[in-house]
Amino acid sequence: MQINVALFDETTHSPSLIDLVGYEDAQQIIDFCYIANPYYPTQPMLDELTRNLPTLIKTYPSSNPAINARHLARVLHVDPDHLIVGNGATELITELCHFLVSDMGVPIPTFGEYIEKIDRGRLRLYQLDPAQDYQLNLDDYLAWLHAEKLGAALVINPHNPTGQLFSLAQMQAFLEKARGLELVIVDESFIDFSAPDVPSLLASADDYPNLVIVRSMSKHCGVPGLRLGYLYTGNEQRLERLRSSLPTWNINTLAEFYLSMLPATDADYHGSRLRVIGDVAQLHRELAAIPGITAYPTGANFVCFRVDNGMRARDVQRRLLVEHHMYVRDCSNKMGMDDYHIRVASQGWEKDRALIGALPLVLAG
Repeated sequence: MQINVALFDETTHSPSLIDLVGYEDAQQIIDFCYIANPYYPTQPMLDELTRNLPTLIKTYPSSNPAINARHLARVLHVDPDHLIVGNGATELITELCHFLVSDMGVPIPTFGEYIEKIDRGRLRLYQLDPAQDYQLNLDDYLAWLHAEKLGAALVINPHNPTGQLFSLAQMQAFLEKARGLELVIVDESFIDFSAPDVPSLLASADDYPNLVIVRSMSKHCGVPGLRLGYLYTGNEQRLERLRSSLPTWNINTLAEFYLSMLPATDADYHGSRLRVIGDVAQLHRELAAIPGITAYPTGANFVCFRVDNGMRARDVQRRLLVEHHMYVRDCSNKMGMDDYHIRVASQGWEKDRALIGALPLVLAG
């Protein structure tokens, strides 16, 4: 198996497996970088998408974004007029950072798009302490924002890449104290995997005029290839500004058809995320029992762990890929993180168990 290792240095994300090893070899590798629900969409949904594909690819998508918002609002139980559906969360993050952010504090390490889409003159980085396992203290963060005289803040909950989770009460308390900020972006892309009763801010979002919630549907809905994400805010002016900045046809017909299937399959979806929650709990327990690593608590569908035996994360990643056909996320290229952290997303317990078996062999040298 040939690996195009140069690709690791060309992106702050993880190179796709197909780019790294080619399409054929990629089919033989378990991709633990892939942070997506392995149980949804269901097979009947995939069959329905397949049956309709010839028609969908020959049809223009809707020019009325309200239609997609209504489908999504039915399963989120929110006001569709306050929803914007995007071509992945990254499209919406880009629009937010370009048009609504005057200056913003960003805790690092973090999801790279929030750093890359804001020019450095408007960006302030809040370094999380490695001695505290890169955990964010919301009160300290808010005090720093005020001291720096910043108008906007980012909180990712659960955090990427550590998995740190704030409760709904903690987030609401933070937002109450942060009412003086112009903008608070809360990224909840992994929140559906945090608990059976999802501790999302969606239900109370209209109480905070400076709040914008961002979510990627790649993660909880398991469809990264469809490029779907959404944001929610009760701020009418921001909604109007963002909608005017998006293309008329920013969602393709296949993604639109998928959105239309969500209301009828909502029970299947919630069943799938409960399975993921159980798998991740088991994955965390097993990882925590392996000598030579420290597994961080997680509220997401992934686990972040620190390699404590002196091996670099990159070396662990390469050996797992070459020797065991498993691809994990080396977090070394995340700004603000050291060379010893790896993130693994649950791919279902059968595949997760294979990783648990391979890791001690790699760590033993």
